[in-house]
Amino acid sequence: MESAIILLDDRTDQATKQMLNKVVEKKRKFDTFKYRHLLAMWATVFTSFIYFYYIYKTVMIPYSYSFASMFSAYVNNSINFYMIVFVVGLYGLMNLLREKREKFEKEYHALRCEIIDKSKDLWKQEEQWKNRHLVFEMMKKNYDINLYHENK
Repeated sequence: MESAIILLDDRTDQATKQMLNKVVEKKRKFDTFKYRHLLAMWATVFTSFIYFYYIYKTVMIPYSYSFASMFSAYVNNSINFYMIVFVVGLYGLMNLLREKREKFEKEYHALRCEIIDKSKDLWKQEEQWKNRHLVFEMMKKNYDINLYHENK
């Protein structure tokens, strides 16, 4: 469990601490896949650009007088097959990571909204209810998780 959540002491009960810890875990998974997707997206764009520039320089300019000769030159060079497979593979990886990122974002947002909806039940005692803003501020400051509003 996170040290900042453990230090909440009497402001929350154990079940609430577990929920807060779970939302932190979901946020970290979401951030990880968000970064990986961004990395894969830029790798796909950069690799595609480099590959098409290579095709332009090695196939299109020297053999521009005939489409048949361009096609023949393209097919005769085996590196083109491997580069196409690599670029398509990167594109597939990018889409896979996008789907995982969206999945973890939905899970994170659902758990965050559940905490917001159940805040009256989670902080039942008067003293806990008065101190819940301290818990919300700690979550916002330490983990960048907004528990004040349901909107992102």
